Amino acid sequence: MNLETALEELEARANPARAEEMRAYHKADRRYLGLTNPQIAELAQAWREALDVEGRVALADGLWQSDIFEARVAAAKLLTQARLRPDDQAAWALIASWTADFDSWAIADHASMAAQKRLMAEPSRLDELESWVASDHLWTRRAVLVSTLPWTKQNNPKPEELDARGRILGWAATMVPDHRWFIQKAIGWWLRDLSKHDPERTRAFVATHGEAMKPFAVKEALRLLKKSEATG
Repeated sequence: MNLETALEELEARANPARAEEMRAYHKADRRYLGLTNPQIAELAQAWREALDVEGRVALADGLWQSDIFEARVAAAKLLTQARLRPDDQAAWALIASWTADFDSWAIADHASMAAQKRLMAEPSRLDELESWVASDHLWTRRAVLVSTLPWTKQNNPKPEELDARGRILGWAATMVPDHRWFIQKAIGWWLRDLSKHDPERTRAFVATHGEAMKPFAVKEALRLLKKSEATG
């Protein structure tokens, strides 16, 4: 399996009519082939099984550099794996390097899902993520919150996981004055997911920062809590 073969396999599944619809929807100036997400996932899984970690990282790098939409999504899916043996720093470094290229939510979110796995495998990488918080780049800032969503989901978090959760909430607090829609949406999303497992911290955050948040973000953050209260 090499880059040329991978691109040929993507091209073989191209759907020009759907590609035009995707270009209009995503509003990012790059080539689209018109593949569905399940098609990309099926190919990425086969490539993952055929390659060792080093080979996956190399192929992901090449696919990303092609700047084809589906190839970039496939690059992220190649590295979206809970365990890499070994947990290669090169995989994390590659994912982190992609942030400067993020220019749409779809690609950014797929890459952030790959980042989630590498951060959970080695939580000390949060130290590097902290530098993204002050970025002027919309998608890099947003990736901080999307990449750390696993810390909203622990039912019985260990002390170090609670510390990380508090640290990330601190980052979210610094983003509250950034009223760009995708930043506020990410804050609301993070808090909404947290509310399922740590409602007290969610309420405390909104009580402290809610007036400075956009109303739709507050509504999203509290949506599940209000639903629970209404049915409880």
